[in-house]
Amino acid sequence: MTDAGTLHAITVLGHDRPGIIAWTTDRLASLGLNIEDTSMTLLRGHFAMTLVCAGAATDDEIAAALAPLAEDGSLTVTVREVPHEGPHAPADSQWLLTVHGGDRAGIVSSVVAEVARVEGNITDLTTRLAGELYLLVAEVSLPPGVDTEALEAAIKSVATDLGVGATLRAVEADEL
Repeated sequence: MTDAGTLHAITVLGHDRPGIIAWTTDRLASLGLNIEDTSMTLLRGHFAMTLVCAGAATDDEIAAALAPLAEDGSLTVTVREVPHEGPHAPADSQWLLTVHGGDRAGIVSSVVAEVARVEGNITDLTTRLAGELYLLVAEVSLPPGVDTEALEAAIKSVATDLGVGATLRAVEADEL
């Protein structure tokens, strides 16, 4: 983290069109904000971006600078100050969880409940629906002492009950 001043979480959501990222980041740079973390994706043709920026600008100044982006009503922009947090303690192990199969309600909640049950933390989650095929990919951080074989067995059991396949595999830090 840069000597930052205030941290702001900014979201931009709505109908996708070219130039949203370029326009948004230009306005943030013009306010002297440093982009520290960001995630952007398209969800069924809808643009979704979250940024955490640091700097001296206020929430109101940022909102005013980004207001033209939302003028036509196709996008929604929110700005909120967030607290500085210290670095997260490194987890004992990093894992990659994948789930794939026929789409149905409850896949995400049932599988991630097993991770939560052992106090695991999902640090990134992506899902995609392609026709009838559903895919979930999650980066998982597990605390020391977790019985990963038992966790994998529990995840596979839940997945089998849902009619999908699941894998949990250890990853090296440079893979994430």
